[in-house]
Amino acid sequence: MTQTAPSAGHVPDGSSPGTRIIDTEEMPKGAVKAVFASAFGNLMEAYDNLAYGYLAVYIGLNFYPSDDPATSLLASFATFAVGFIARPIGTMIFGHIGDRYGRKAALLISVVGMAIVTTLIGLLPTYHSIGMLAAVLLVFLRLCQGAAMAGEWAGSASLLVEYAPKSKRGFFGSWNQVSTAGGYVLASGVVTTVTFVFDADQMAAFGWRIPFLIGALTGLAAIVLRWGMEDTPAYRAEEEAGHTVKAPLVVAFTQQWRAMLRGFGFTVVWTVAYFFFLTYLPTFLVEVVGADERFTRSSNLAVLVFFTILIAPMGWLSDRIGRKPLLLIGSGGFVFLSFPVLFMLTTNNAVLIVLGQVIIALILAAFSGAGIAALSEQFPTNVRYSALGIGYNFAVMAFGGTAPMVGTAIVNATGVPVLTALLPTVAGIVTFLVILFMKETYKDELR
Repeated sequence: MTQTAPSAGHVPDGSSPGTRIIDTEEMPKGAVKAVFASAFGNLMEAYDNLAYGYLAVYIGLNFYPSDDPATSLLASFATFAVGFIARPIGTMIFGHIGDRYGRKAALLISVVGMAIVTTLIGLLPTYHSIGMLAAVLLVFLRLCQGAAMAGEWAGSASLLVEYAPKSKRGFFGSWNQVSTAGGYVLASGVVTTVTFVFDADQMAAFGWRIPFLIGALTGLAAIVLRWGMEDTPAYRAEEEAGHTVKAPLVVAFTQQWRAMLRGFGFTVVWTVAYFFFLTYLPTFLVEVVGADERFTRSSNLAVLVFFTILIAPMGWLSDRIGRKPLLLIGSGGFVFLSFPVLFMLTTNNAVLIVLGQVIIALILAAFSGAGIAALSEQFPTNVRYSALGIGYNFAVMAFGGTAPMVGTAIVNATGVPVLTALLPTVAGIVTFLVILFMKETYKDELR
């Protein structure tokens, strides 16, 4: 249960004056339902992103046909990246709604938007039907999808941590990443199944649409779950005390800019790892390395399941030993292991391909398990949705959505696939340095 207690004077860094959020070990009423509803919507976001990434080859053929398959693929990944341009705008819109009117309102609007756009992508006419207008419409829908997704992640992270008992914020927060990985598993499973059922010509003709249309069903389920969800105890305490702010973005930029910069650097390797190793990797293995597509899809699915299982225990561990040890292991792992892993993957040896993916799963799970709580603990409740979303989504726009496109461009420019490891290596250095100088917060009260 979250309570409020009086405090004198102004509380710095955007915290609410006159009130302080006090954590207890009691489980708040409605916590299980809210956590499940929040996680399910986050699953849908991850599903939508990975479905596009896995189907990039077929999307390129249908919307950017070219005599050079690499050109079509690069255009397809460029459109994938375009969706992330709208994230900063989306995060400011949804951050304002979430901090001013409540987490529930923002999360419900975002999941409705994602469901509508995903369905429309699955129904979109191709270049062969309406010419270049098809590509224009696809870009527009990706922009709308990016804006809606921007509100999803920060809202889910805020809700999970704010519902958590004090000593379980790492574990509760980790379910944001469990659901993200679960969305990847679902997308991988659906795409793998579809590619087993249909041959390449059928996939290019109509099979690519099926995963997007299935995404509409997950969206409907998320809407139903969120309809009866309550706002977090922490937010309700702020609201009842009259300490919600009318202009959360102004407060965030004027009082939380240092923390938002930390959040940006914190996110760099996280987003690169997800979109490079989990989204781009199957396409990289098939199109660049020449690995068998069905083996690639199957091994990727198995490793994603393994990764998903690891995250919550890592979150629990961060409640015992702290966030920083796991975050340093994760970010440092990408600094030292990205090149060895890329070498394994480019051998086209089945055992080494699986081993390389398992290594990535281990270090990314360490980071992901502790990451949500660590990042959420940087911000006060009354501007957490806005400030958390701004740092995260600007980093995702700059480094996450562009990772598949940059990887493809490096291969096309150099002809040396292993050089793509430069991207996660540099990203790992940035995040490692940020975390090294961050304050440990796992024993602190949630502001």
